[in-house]
Amino acid sequence: MRFGEEHQELRTAVRSLLARHEGAAAWGPLTQQIGVAGLAVPEEYGGAGCGPVEVHVVMEELGRTLAPVPYLGSAVLATQALLAAGDTGLLPALADGSTTGALAWAENGSWRPEAVQARAVRGAGGWRITGVKDHVLDGTGGGAGVLLVAARTEAGLALFHVPSGADGVSREAHTTMDLTRPQAKLTFDGAEARAVGADGDRVLAHVRDLACTALAAEQVGAAERCLELTVAHVRDRVQFGRPIGSFQAVKHRLADAFVRVESARSAALGASWAAAGGSPDLSRYAAVAKSACSEAFSAVAGDMIQLHGGIGITWEHDAHRYFKRAHGSSQLFGSPAGHRDRIAEAVIGPRGPGAERLA
Repeated sequence: MRFGEEHQELRTAVRSLLARHEGAAAWGPLTQQIGVAGLAVPEEYGGAGCGPVEVHVVMEELGRTLAPVPYLGSAVLATQALLAAGDTGLLPALADGSTTGALAWAENGSWRPEAVQARAVRGAGGWRITGVKDHVLDGTGGGAGVLLVAARTEAGLALFHVPSGADGVSREAHTTMDLTRPQAKLTFDGAEARAVGADGDRVLAHVRDLACTALAAEQVGAAERCLELTVAHVRDRVQFGRPIGSFQAVKHRLADAFVRVESARSAALGASWAAAGGSPDLSRYAAVAKSACSEAFSAVAGDMIQLHGGIGITWEHDAHRYFKRAHGSSQLFGSPAGHRDRIAEAVIGPRGPGAERLA
């Protein structure tokens, strides 16, 4: 698993741009100058024709700065859902960044396809959707021009496109710990919709694997940045007449953090290369990456706060932002324990009736 020269050039370009453009203002330059929105979109639909490894590089860099841009929700979730469903008409607008997408999927805190209860009914005027969706990334309305919704029909789970500004859709912003990743609760009350793909169980299962793979890369980038900032601090912070980084206990903490970051990187890269190669074991690789990277990021972010001392819990320092992102991303698309449950099911089979099922 090696990055090529083109991957290093992509990393350099993204990192340089994020250094010049902070916050949400980076999205325009990222899409217009580098084309990140269409990175994984086939060339015939206006994209670059790249794949999960290039997405991995971008997500690592976005994780390092905690950039509040809609890349995960739009360029990964919405775009990959359309590709998996085989509906390509909306891809050019997503690929050039002129609009962003959102996938309304989770219900009752679960991202499992079988948890979807929203209903879609076909009438004289077309499809109408009724239901409630939670944790919709960038779904508060201002950005997402392409809204995709998973709902059940008489034939099974399917994916639908709800037009922008459609009646019967209400949006409520979630109050999240991580303010850099906006989420929303969407309520549909007979909202007009267009079917974009059947076989929703397959589509959502595939999108979930790619989402976990991309999120694991982001977690690795963020954890690596936590370690870098912490190492720089312990070199400069003097206590008892010497840098605190010279104390053996601190060295051990940093060594453990380094091992966590590199182990998480291996898991994330394994999932990305499995996705790029179309591996039939992608679900297992993705579950391993999401579980390992979530726990590594949480641990390293916690170490960052502790080794920074008092300054690590102030609003002015970035430590709390990484800690909150670690907590939020750990639960996104399912908890680490929930993904270990997926691995167990793949190895030993489903749990028996009445057994607890995690998100």
